[in-house]
Amino acid sequence: MAYRVAVVGATGAVGREMLKVLAERRFPVSEVAAVASGRSAGMEVSFGEKKTLKVQPLERFDFQGFHLGLFSPGAEVSRVHAPRAAAAGCVVIDNTSHFRMEPDVPLVVPEVNAAALEKFSRRNIIANPNCSTIQLVVALKPLHDRFGVRRVVVATYQSVSGAGKEAMDELFQHSRSVFVHESEKPEQFTKEIAFNVIPHIDRFMEDGSTREEWKMVVETRKILDPDISVIASCVRVPVFIGHGEAVHVEFAGPVSATEARAALRAAPGVTVIDGREDGGYMTPLEAAGEDAVFVSRIRKDPTVANGLAFWCVADNLRKGAALNAVQIAETLVTRHLLAAPQAA
Repeated sequence: MAYRVAVVGATGAVGREMLKVLAERRFPVSEVAAVASGRSAGMEVSFGEKKTLKVQPLERFDFQGFHLGLFSPGAEVSRVHAPRAAAAGCVVIDNTSHFRMEPDVPLVVPEVNAAALEKFSRRNIIANPNCSTIQLVVALKPLHDRFGVRRVVVATYQSVSGAGKEAMDELFQHSRSVFVHESEKPEQFTKEIAFNVIPHIDRFMEDGSTREEWKMVVETRKILDPDISVIASCVRVPVFIGHGEAVHVEFAGPVSATEARAALRAAPGVTVIDGREDGGYMTPLEAAGEDAVFVSRIRKDPTVANGLAFWCVADNLRKGAALNAVQIAETLVTRHLLAAPQAA
């Protein structure tokens, strides 16, 4: 059996990664449509090693007969076109922020809360969480199940690819400018990103938090447990791909680093690399192109009762976006939640 799949936002960094992951994981497709804004119509994008797809304009695209729509076109575009696709019978898996906190739209990380998919048919839309939230909850899930997470303090080190291709281009161009003693004005960021860190992602909110920090708080609580207290500090760093997070967790009862390490090693989607020696940990550079959430530096936090600290990294374009969306699609298939497809 095979499915008709539309990838919306196919010319962006996440859209291209979605096409790549679909091909790599051999998702059962009878047809894949690459869809983007009208200005990208006619461009070609790769699907697998040998096939290219011609981009079709979203404004005129007919979703009738498509089983799945993997959306990553920007929140305002999804606001308009995701409901249009859903009304045509296409199940939308949306990577933007627009639908995440709507109560009748499931917000899903398959390793964490796949059961929430049972409720997607109310809107025919499933939300993909924020990239930094995804890797956090994958790491927290086995610890919460076994020891009961009460409070999380997280500081992120987020790569520029989270802000799109133009942000990656700016890091490259501005880094080169430094070496030739030139100066360029930042356009994608509020301050120079080359050889710098910026404690500001998305817009500021009334309480002094940024919207990126707010997303991590509310999404973690929706996915994992509304009783968990979370505070986040989100920082953009001059790295092309891969997010890092320094996480401090307070639990309901005693937990040792050894017990936590064992729980994490047994968890789906987690790889523990935790040697207490030089290089015995993972970095964003090493996580780029990988599917797992990597956890390192697991240790006691002596400043609170029942506290642990750890470091986690993941490829934000893969597990933080494209891979998670495809895993949601795979879960829909294995749980027989999609309309019957045509024969392959």
